Amino acid sequence: MEKKKVALPLVCHGHSRPVVDLFYSPITPDGYFLISASKDSTPMLRNGETGDWIGTFEGHKGAVWSSCLDTNALRVASASADFSAKLWDALTGDELHSFEHKHIVRACAFSEDTHHLLTGGVEKILRIFDLNRLDAAPREVDNSPGSIRTVAWLHSDQTILSSCSDTSGVRFWDLRSGKIVQTLETKSPVTSAEVSQDGRYITTADGSTVKFWDSNHFELVKSYDMPCNVESASLEPKHGNKFIAGGEDMWVHVFDFHTGKELGCNKGHHGPIHCVRFAPGGESYASGSEDGTIRIWLTSPVSREESDAVRGNAPNPKVKAVVDEVNRKIKSSLHIGTA
Repeated sequence: MEKKKVALPLVCHGHSRPVVDLFYSPITPDGYFLISASKDSTPMLRNGETGDWIGTFEGHKGAVWSSCLDTNALRVASASADFSAKLWDALTGDELHSFEHKHIVRACAFSEDTHHLLTGGVEKILRIFDLNRLDAAPREVDNSPGSIRTVAWLHSDQTILSSCSDTSGVRFWDLRSGKIVQTLETKSPVTSAEVSQDGRYITTADGSTVKFWDSNHFELVKSYDMPCNVESASLEPKHGNKFIAGGEDMWVHVFDFHTGKELGCNKGHHGPIHCVRFAPGGESYASGSEDGTIRIWLTSPVSREESDAVRGNAPNPKVKAVVDEVNRKIKSSLHIGTA
């Protein structure tokens, strides 16, 4: 009798409050990594493949709304309700700098060349900090129509995008002029905006709709109505043939990119899902929830027989053999605070 395929995630505990943002690093010589932001004020770094905890970054005094890794996974940035964005050493956990703001910081993103950090928040100002001159005043772009919710870089760091918590649409800013050059129209405020790994698409979630846009021509490519209000969506990076979405119904939905047909539905969270993201190789994806957990799901569900190796936080032995040496190297140099 054929074994029924079921999705059995790795469940990552550690946060004491809702997980509101997830970010995967690119694949590095030491593997790839997952950073999570939470209302408990402590971003957490994990092995992206196994979900194993590596370290916790301690220093914020308010909820952390966003966190990210630079291209080489050597530095972490975090945006917080304590009116600051912080820069951290990803290997040691040391705080390298605190960029003070005048209100809540909701979003942050490293430039592709890793030389700049972009932030945005309730002040309605986009700030670009020079990471080679940490004490220098940032460049400011202050024409955002509302409180900034998401930020990202594209076009080889020549363009930045932002969306607002209280205003619909996505805006694109030309860094040379500091002006808005394009706006993507949506019915509701955009709660998630992801630039695809190849830079070709921008995936947005607004209300109960997921849209895909051509990042070069700013044209709408696909638009799909979701079964509920979704807060986040992510496009599979390797083949681009499926996408995931999560929101208020507490389930992670998997869809066909070309047709919009629902391919699967992963249940397990006990609260609304705030963020979903594909791993850089597309073999798995992560979800962060109001319930304080991160769940890592395999893109191709395993059978119950195979699942014994991946239940809870125990990684598949084949994967673990490869990753253990990576973890050993990294942890030997860490003195990051314990969870």
